[in-house]
Amino acid sequence: RQADLGIEVITALFSKAGLTAMFDAIDRTMVFSENARRIIVLSGDYIRTIDAVILFLQGRNPTLAHLLAQEDFLPEASRFAQVDDLEWAFGAMGTQDKAKHIATLYLEDLADLITECVDEHFGFSRYAERLGRSASNFDALYLALSKPYTYIDGLLIRQLERHFAVEIPDLVVITVPFPGNLYSALRCGQWIKTHYPSVKIAMGGGFANTELRSVSDARVFEFWDFICLDDGEAPLYNLLEHLSGKRPVELLKRTFALNHRQEVEYFNHSLSADYKQAKVGTPDYTGLPLDAYISVIELANPMHRLWSDGRWNKLTMAHGCYWGKCTFCDISLDYIKVYEPLTAALLCDRVEELVAATGETGFHFVDEAAPPALMRAFALEVCRRGLTISWWANIRFEKSFTADLCLLLKASGCIAVSGGLEVASDRLLALIQKGVTVAQVARVTRNFTAAGIMVHAYLMYGFPTQTAQETVDSLEMVRQLFEQGVLQSGFWHQFAMTAHSPVGMSPEAFQVNRRSNAVGSFANNDLEHSDPTGGNHDAFSYGLKKSLLNYMHGICFEFPLQKWFDFKIPTTKIPKNYIENALNEVENTFPKPTVKVVWLGAMPAAKLQTKIKKGKTENWLQLTFHTKKTSESIEIEALKGAWLLEKLPELSPQNTDTKSYKDLETDFEARLDFGEFILFWYSRPLEQLRKIGLLVV
Repeated sequence: RQADLGIEVITALFSKAGLTAMFDAIDRTMVFSENARRIIVLSGDYIRTIDAVILFLQGRNPTLAHLLAQEDFLPEASRFAQVDDLEWAFGAMGTQDKAKHIATLYLEDLADLITECVDEHFGFSRYAERLGRSASNFDALYLALSKPYTYIDGLLIRQLERHFAVEIPDLVVITVPFPGNLYSALRCGQWIKTHYPSVKIAMGGGFANTELRSVSDARVFEFWDFICLDDGEAPLYNLLEHLSGKRPVELLKRTFALNHRQEVEYFNHSLSADYKQAKVGTPDYTGLPLDAYISVIELANPMHRLWSDGRWNKLTMAHGCYWGKCTFCDISLDYIKVYEPLTAALLCDRVEELVAATGETGFHFVDEAAPPALMRAFALEVCRRGLTISWWANIRFEKSFTADLCLLLKASGCIAVSGGLEVASDRLLALIQKGVTVAQVARVTRNFTAAGIMVHAYLMYGFPTQTAQETVDSLEMVRQLFEQGVLQSGFWHQFAMTAHSPVGMSPEAFQVNRRSNAVGSFANNDLEHSDPTGGNHDAFSYGLKKSLLNYMHGICFEFPLQKWFDFKIPTTKIPKNYIENALNEVENTFPKPTVKVVWLGAMPAAKLQTKIKKGKTENWLQLTFHTKKTSESIEIEALKGAWLLEKLPELSPQNTDTKSYKDLETDFEARLDFGEFILFWYSRPLEQLRKIGLLVV
């Protein structure tokens, strides 16, 4: 069985009964902020409207959007201070989006009240995150867990009790992907240990894989029995064998537990191999309340909207990262360094299984960086099977993403990509070992944008040795990318040094100093450091984010960069037309012999025509192609047109035997009097055809 206690708590809290009980629980003798007092006074309006709002955010009450968008239906508190900008952000036609944003602000107002008056740890997806983040020792968490349940703790445990009332399991497995999930996972373990001491509890997930690789505090195991690292299939299977008496604890795989001396020990002597990605199966959502999840729009940022609006089936094209070199990344850990791609056929099989099981046709590929060759193969397989899906993925902005490949990805349902531009400085990109240049990123983002695929860039500031000048120059690069219209979304992140990255493992090679070399007894990942040769990175945070928000809305490009900062910054050294020149740079379009030639269009109608030139009769074919929007006619010599009509079906994705440029060249030049294929390839009829669906990928 599986359950998502997170959404269960949210739907229990944000309901008519849940809010009524929550407002009743507030101690009215407390000293409240003006904002909290306002919400309490308007509690009746919140209780009256909450069920309708949640149904709307669950997609089951869409007509409420018209009331919500009028802005006088819901009670409003401090989160609505930004509401004047809604027309600017969503426009006159975005009724559903605007309504979702208003409903989100309404919930965030309630969340502010809860954190002030009910439970200081509350957060929609980051409950007690402050306690879990960078917790090098267990003391603060252990103290918090020794206190009586908070109001939200009580809700959580009541949901957990519901599941134990149905069936008492032998093993409970809790995934903790982020620090914001840690406290609740410990509370669950605490309750189970108290009420069902014979039930065993295992913990795993992203937090364990990055933070708990050196855990040594035995108190942690008062809440869990086992902590499993990295890929979980083999460790869990070994654990099940151990619990059924078939395997000693010493032969567990990548698992922390207490030994006979009640000390934390890492057991990893199992001879069992990890399961290949082709064998792990399709994700199974059985038991999860798929109709209860809510779609919210927190920010008018198109990529953030994809993350939180709608429900995306999650898949990976490949385990690990095919690049695996970025110096800020945890490339020493298995989830990055062990690269294992799937096949396009298997990916499409899993896509079809998930569509059938969930009814959802949206997919987010959560790869560290989806491999371009596999994306191409997947797109061809999607087109071959005639699947109607929408999907997006994380990528590297590498030159493999040609204009034609981006058009193929679009045809298969790709709607967006996100990739790391990081620091838009060629010196620092080389230090990061990103393997790209700013000019290359500009051309790749242009290719995606031209194909109608939204592009989000992860942006970084504060990388070791980054100067104030480089930060300003990086911002100017970003400004120009948005001004040229090749980026639609972005987000600035401040560099964090992690224990498992090349920077964290060899800080001296990057001219930074670790503030402490001590290894904590609980979590170890984020490392405090100083950057003696770099600029004052913290000072740039607000200005970078404020400027980006405006650029994403297509405004303020003419503002001098100094306007975004309240301190003196260097003048940028980047020419005003740097990105424009990079986009205008002529690229080599001569196809390699091995590239695939694909025809995405339908077969044309052919009409034979006779022309007389200089007293000589010539036969021509008029080929009329119907695209989704228009019709296009080309005229071509009859014999070459007949050859083209013969070849187009072979170039369709439906044909499993895809043809290369060399295959076409050989076949064409084997015909008498056809001449050189390269001349035909760059002839006017073929140029027209390439604009309506003839791709080289």
